[in-house]
Amino acid sequence: VSDMCERLAGELNLETEDREKCKKAGKYHDIGKSIIDKAILDKSEPLSAEEWHLIKQHSENGYRLLSIDPNYRDIAEYVLQHHERWDGKGYPMGKKELEIPLLSRIISVIDAYDVMTHPRVYKNAVSHEEAIAELKRCSGTQFDPDIVRQFIETMELVYQKSSDVLKRR
Repeated sequence: VSDMCERLAGELNLETEDREKCKKAGKYHDIGKSIIDKAILDKSEPLSAEEWHLIKQHSENGYRLLSIDPNYRDIAEYVLQHHERWDGKGYPMGKKELEIPLLSRIISVIDAYDVMTHPRVYKNAVSHEEAIAELKRCSGTQFDPDIVRQFIETMELVYQKSSDVLKRR
């Protein structure tokens, strides 16, 4: 997530300082999960309402953890808002569209892609193509459509370069 955040921030022509913040926030976006019981995080059955509530608090927990350290205060707000949604139905504050910080919107798209394409205890991974289709489907509701578009373009470049390298072998 961290490396892709930095790359996408670069593709969006963000200043060096914001690229670095995006990379750092991508690295620590789920740090708030560190204080959630591992049994809940690793649960393969559906979560209860109470367990889901605890999981949803991870962005606020992460904000609190990062805010107390002067080396991480600069990214705390982005971590806090990485589960806000473009349509305002996210958490913890219900912000929408441009009310959500740009770096949080970047993390949101990349985190979703990462979650979809890597196996979890509770679900199998999906293919790159399936994950891209889901990002497109949720563009304009869950995700900033401009970030989704740029992410897809960036991923296509990554896949093209990988394919070119494999062809040369």
